[in-house]
Amino acid sequence: MRPFRCLTLNLWGAEAPLQRRMELVIAGLRELQPDVVGLQEVREVPGQLANQAESLASAAGYQHVYAAAMPFAGGQEGLAVLSRAPIEEHLAFGLPHAEVSERRILLSARVSFESRSVWVHTTHLNYRLAHGKQREDQVQAIDSLVAARAGDTPSVLMGDFNARPESDEIRWLRGLVTLSGRRTYYQDAWERLHPGEPGWTWARANPYTKSLAFLEPDRRIDYIFVTPMRRGGRAAIRSCRIVLDQPAADGAYASDHFGLLAEIDMAGDGA
Repeated sequence: MRPFRCLTLNLWGAEAPLQRRMELVIAGLRELQPDVVGLQEVREVPGQLANQAESLASAAGYQHVYAAAMPFAGGQEGLAVLSRAPIEEHLAFGLPHAEVSERRILLSARVSFESRSVWVHTTHLNYRLAHGKQREDQVQAIDSLVAARAGDTPSVLMGDFNARPESDEIRWLRGLVTLSGRRTYYQDAWERLHPGEPGWTWARANPYTKSLAFLEPDRRIDYIFVTPMRRGGRAAIRSCRIVLDQPAADGAYASDHFGLLAEIDMAGDGA
Protein backbone atom coordinates (compact mmCIF):
# COMPACT_ATOMS: atom_id res chain seq x y z
CA MET A 1 0.00 0.00 0.00
CA ARG A 2 1.38 3.40 -0.92
CA PRO A 3 1.75 6.00 1.86
CA PHE A 4 -1.19 8.18 2.84
CA ARG A 5 -0.38 11.79 1.89
CA CYS A 6 -1.72 14.46 4.25
CA LEU A 7 -1.50 18.23 3.88
CA THR A 8 -2.45 20.89 6.41
CA LEU A 9 -2.77 24.57 5.53
CA ASN A 10 -4.16 27.66 7.21
CA LEU A 11 -5.85 29.29 4.22
CA TRP A 12 -5.74 32.88 5.58
CA GLY A 13 -9.37 33.45 4.74
CA ALA A 14 -10.17 36.08 2.13
CA GLU A 15 -7.10 38.27 2.56
CA ALA A 16 -5.62 39.94 -0.51
CA PRO A 17 -4.47 39.03 -3.09
CA LEU A 18 -7.24 36.45 -2.76
CA GLN A 19 -7.66 35.27 -6.35
CA ARG A 20 -3.91 34.94 -6.86
CA ARG A 21 -3.49 33.07 -3.59
CA MET A 22 -6.24 30.62 -4.46
CA GLU A 23 -4.56 30.02 -7.81
CA LEU A 24 -1.36 29.13 -5.94
CA VAL A 25 -3.20 26.79 -3.57
CA ILE A 26 -4.88 25.01 -6.48
CA ALA A 27 -1.54 24.68 -8.27
CA GLY A 28 -0.02 23.31 -5.07
CA LEU A 29 -2.76 20.70 -4.68
CA ARG A 30 -2.27 19.57 -8.26
CA GLU A 31 1.49 19.32 -7.82
CA LEU A 32 1.60 17.74 -4.35
CA GLN A 33 -1.33 15.35 -4.89
CA PRO A 34 -2.29 14.90 -1.22
CA ASP A 35 -4.91 12.26 -0.46
CA VAL A 36 -6.43 14.46 2.22
CA VAL A 37 -6.17 18.13 3.16
CA GLY A 38 -6.99 19.82 6.45
CA LEU A 39 -7.83 23.50 5.97
CA GLN A 40 -8.23 26.24 8.56
CA GLU A 41 -9.56 29.80 8.20
CA VAL A 42 -11.93 28.80 5.42
CA ARG A 43 -14.37 31.60 4.64
CA GLU A 44 -17.71 32.03 2.96
CA VAL A 45 -19.78 35.21 2.70
CA PRO A 46 -23.26 34.89 1.17
CA GLY A 47 -23.51 36.80 -2.08
CA GLN A 48 -19.84 37.82 -1.98
CA LEU A 49 -17.54 34.84 -1.50
CA ALA A 50 -18.35 31.24 -2.29
CA ASN A 51 -17.19 28.69 0.24
CA GLN A 52 -13.44 28.50 -0.31
CA ALA A 53 -13.24 24.77 0.43
CA GLU A 54 -15.94 24.05 -2.14
CA SER A 55 -14.13 26.20 -4.71
CA LEU A 56 -10.76 24.51 -4.11
CA ALA A 57 -12.29 21.03 -4.13
CA SER A 58 -14.07 21.69 -7.42
CA ALA A 59 -10.97 23.12 -9.08
CA ALA A 60 -8.53 20.43 -7.90
CA GLY A 61 -10.71 17.31 -8.04
CA TYR A 62 -11.56 16.66 -4.39
CA GLN A 63 -14.60 15.95 -2.29
CA HIS A 64 -14.99 18.21 0.73
CA VAL A 65 -16.78 18.77 4.01
CA TYR A 66 -16.95 22.08 5.84
CA ALA A 67 -17.96 23.17 9.34
CA ALA A 68 -18.43 26.79 10.41
CA ALA A 69 -16.68 27.81 13.61
CA MET A 70 -17.62 31.48 14.07
CA PRO A 71 -19.11 34.50 12.31
CA PHE A 72 -16.58 36.60 10.40
CA ALA A 73 -16.83 39.67 8.15
CA GLY A 74 -20.50 39.21 7.34
CA GLY A 75 -20.12 35.49 6.76
CA GLN A 76 -18.51 32.51 8.44
CA GLU A 77 -15.06 31.13 9.09
CA GLY A 78 -14.46 27.46 9.71
CA LEU A 79 -12.59 24.27 8.94
CA ALA A 80 -12.66 21.92 5.99
CA VAL A 81 -11.39 18.52 4.92
CA LEU A 82 -10.71 17.77 1.27
CA SER A 83 -10.35 14.15 0.15
CA ARG A 84 -9.58 12.52 -3.20
CA ALA A 85 -11.54 9.41 -2.18
CA PRO A 86 -15.08 9.32 -0.77
CA ILE A 87 -15.77 10.91 2.60
CA GLU A 88 -17.80 8.30 4.45
CA GLU A 89 -18.93 10.45 7.36
CA HIS A 90 -18.00 13.63 9.19
CA LEU A 91 -18.72 15.36 12.49
CA ALA A 92 -17.89 18.71 14.06
CA PHE A 93 -17.38 19.34 17.76
CA GLY A 94 -17.11 22.56 19.76
CA LEU A 95 -14.01 23.00 21.92
CA PRO A 96 -13.69 24.62 25.37
CA HIS A 97 -13.57 28.40 25.90
CA ALA A 98 -15.93 29.27 23.07
CA GLU A 99 -16.80 32.95 22.67
CA VAL A 100 -18.87 34.68 20.03
CA SER A 101 -15.76 36.18 18.44
CA GLU A 102 -13.53 33.15 18.89
CA ARG A 103 -15.16 29.74 18.81
CA ARG A 104 -12.86 26.80 18.13
CA ILE A 105 -13.91 23.40 16.82
CA LEU A 106 -12.62 20.02 15.69
CA LEU A 107 -13.76 18.71 12.32
CA SER A 108 -13.45 14.92 11.97
CA ALA A 109 -13.91 12.99 8.73
CA ARG A 110 -13.71 9.29 7.93
CA VAL A 111 -12.27 8.90 4.45
CA SER A 112 -11.58 5.97 2.17
CA PHE A 113 -7.96 5.11 1.40
CA GLU A 114 -7.13 2.02 -0.61
CA SER A 115 -9.08 -0.71 1.22
CA ARG A 116 -9.21 1.12 4.56
CA SER A 117 -11.19 3.81 6.32
CA VAL A 118 -9.07 6.52 7.95
CA TRP A 119 -10.18 9.09 10.50
CA VAL A 120 -8.63 12.49 9.86
CA HIS A 121 -9.16 15.46 12.13
CA THR A 122 -8.42 19.16 11.65
CA THR A 123 -8.52 22.00 14.16
CA HIS A 124 -7.49 25.60 14.81
CA LEU A 125 -6.82 26.57 18.41
CA ASN A 126 -6.94 29.91 20.23
CA TYR A 127 -4.27 32.20 18.82
CA ARG A 128 -3.39 34.63 21.62
CA LEU A 129 0.08 34.19 23.07
CA ALA A 130 -1.29 34.17 26.64
CA HIS A 131 -3.96 31.53 25.90
CA GLY A 132 -1.83 28.51 26.77
CA LYS A 133 -4.34 27.31 29.38
CA GLN A 134 -7.19 27.56 26.89
CA ARG A 135 -5.18 25.52 24.39
CA GLU A 136 -4.34 22.96 27.08
CA ASP A 137 -8.06 22.42 27.67
CA GLN A 138 -8.71 22.30 23.94
CA VAL A 139 -6.07 19.63 23.19
CA GLN A 140 -7.42 17.46 26.01
CA ALA A 141 -10.92 17.69 24.54
CA ILE A 142 -9.53 16.88 21.09
CA ASP A 143 -7.67 13.83 22.39
CA SER A 144 -10.88 12.43 23.86
CA LEU A 145 -12.70 12.96 20.57
CA VAL A 146 -9.92 11.37 18.51
CA ALA A 147 -9.66 8.41 20.88
CA ALA A 148 -13.41 7.78 20.65
CA ARG A 149 -13.01 7.09 16.93
CA ALA A 150 -9.68 5.28 16.99
CA GLY A 151 -9.36 1.80 15.51
CA ASP A 152 -6.77 -0.46 13.93
CA THR A 153 -6.05 2.09 11.22
CA PRO A 154 -3.93 5.06 12.38
CA SER A 155 -5.66 8.39 12.92
CA VAL A 156 -4.31 11.75 11.77
CA LEU A 157 -4.74 15.05 13.62
CA MET A 158 -3.60 18.22 11.86
CA GLY A 159 -4.04 21.93 11.92
CA ASP A 160 -2.97 25.30 13.25
CA PHE A 161 -2.34 24.83 16.96
CA ASN A 162 -0.97 28.35 17.52
CA ALA A 163 1.66 26.96 19.91
CA ARG A 164 5.37 26.27 19.76
CA PRO A 165 6.69 22.70 20.18
CA GLU A 166 8.02 23.52 23.66
CA SER A 167 4.60 24.65 24.94
CA ASP A 168 2.84 22.39 27.45
CA GLU A 169 -0.13 21.86 25.14
CA ILE A 170 2.11 20.45 22.39
CA ARG A 171 4.38 18.57 24.79
CA TRP A 172 1.25 16.94 26.23
CA LEU A 173 0.21 15.67 22.82
CA ARG A 174 3.71 14.21 22.43
CA GLY A 175 3.50 12.39 25.77
CA LEU A 176 6.09 14.57 27.50
CA VAL A 177 4.02 16.16 30.27
CA THR A 178 0.91 15.49 32.38
CA LEU A 179 -2.13 17.77 32.24
CA SER A 180 -5.06 17.40 34.64
CA GLY A 181 -3.69 14.00 35.66
CA ARG A 182 -3.87 12.74 32.07
CA ARG A 183 -1.30 11.50 29.58
CA THR A 184 -1.50 10.72 25.88
CA TYR A 185 0.85 10.21 22.96
CA TYR A 186 0.94 11.20 19.30
CA GLN A 187 3.77 11.26 16.83
CA ASP A 188 4.74 14.76 15.75
CA ALA A 189 5.45 14.08 12.08
CA TRP A 190 7.97 16.91 11.66
CA GLU A 191 9.85 16.15 14.87
CA ARG A 192 9.90 12.45 14.08
CA LEU A 193 11.92 13.02 10.89
CA HIS A 194 13.58 16.38 11.57
CA PRO A 195 14.48 16.37 15.29
CA GLY A 196 15.78 19.70 16.46
CA GLU A 197 15.12 21.49 13.15
CA PRO A 198 13.03 24.66 13.42
CA GLY A 199 10.38 23.86 10.82
CA TRP A 200 8.81 27.29 10.96
CA THR A 201 5.37 27.53 9.38
CA TRP A 202 4.77 31.08 10.65
CA ALA A 203 7.87 32.87 9.39
CA ARG A 204 9.00 36.46 8.99
CA ALA A 205 10.32 35.47 5.54
CA ASN A 206 6.65 35.47 4.47
CA PRO A 207 5.63 39.15 4.12
CA TYR A 208 1.99 38.29 4.76
CA THR A 209 2.77 37.71 8.46
CA LYS A 210 3.43 41.44 8.90
CA SER A 211 -0.29 42.12 9.36
CA LEU A 212 0.00 40.24 12.68
CA ALA A 213 3.42 41.57 13.64
CA PHE A 214 2.39 41.70 17.31
CA LEU A 215 2.65 37.89 17.36
CA GLU A 216 6.05 36.26 17.79
CA PRO A 217 7.70 35.56 14.42
CA ASP A 218 9.48 32.40 13.28
CA ARG A 219 7.46 29.70 15.00
CA ARG A 220 6.42 26.15 14.21
CA ILE A 221 2.69 26.22 14.94
CA ASP A 222 1.17 23.99 12.23
CA TYR A 223 1.35 20.25 12.89
CA ILE A 224 0.50 16.81 11.62
CA PHE A 225 0.10 14.37 14.52
CA VAL A 226 -0.35 10.63 14.04
CA THR A 227 -1.40 7.98 16.54
CA PRO A 228 1.41 5.69 17.79
CA MET A 229 3.42 3.58 15.39
CA ARG A 230 2.88 -0.17 15.67
CA ARG A 231 5.65 -2.71 16.03
CA GLY A 232 5.23 -3.82 12.41
CA GLY A 233 5.60 -0.28 11.03
CA ARG A 234 1.97 0.73 10.67
CA ALA A 235 1.65 4.52 11.24
CA ALA A 236 5.34 5.10 10.45
CA ILE A 237 6.02 8.61 9.16
CA ARG A 238 7.68 8.11 5.78
CA SER A 239 8.24 11.78 4.93
CA CYS A 240 7.36 15.23 6.21
CA ARG A 241 8.21 18.56 4.63
CA ILE A 242 7.18 22.20 4.57
CA VAL A 243 5.39 23.15 1.36
CA LEU A 244 3.83 26.24 -0.23
CA ASP A 245 6.69 28.17 1.34
CA GLN A 246 8.12 29.85 -1.76
CA PRO A 247 6.82 32.97 -3.51
CA ALA A 248 5.58 32.89 -7.07
CA ALA A 249 7.37 34.94 -9.70
CA ASP A 250 5.16 37.91 -8.84
CA GLY A 251 6.04 37.66 -5.14
CA ALA A 252 2.71 36.19 -4.02
CA TYR A 253 2.48 33.41 -1.44
CA ALA A 254 -0.39 30.98 -1.05
CA SER A 255 -1.06 32.07 2.55
CA ASP A 256 0.48 33.77 5.56
CA HIS A 257 1.21 30.24 6.83
CA PHE A 258 3.34 27.65 5.10
CA GLY A 259 1.79 24.22 4.57
CA LEU A 260 2.98 20.89 5.95
CA LEU A 261 2.86 17.62 4.00
CA ALA A 262 3.43 14.16 5.49
CA GLU A 263 3.34 10.62 4.14
CA ILE A 264 2.14 7.93 6.56
CA ASP A 265 2.35 4.14 6.25
CA MET A 266 -1.18 2.85 6.85
CA ALA A 267 -0.30 -0.81 6.35
CA GLY A 268 2.99 -1.98 7.83
CA ASP A 269 3.07 -5.75 8.23
CA GLY A 270 -0.20 -5.81 10.19
CA ALA A 271 1.38 -6.03 13.65
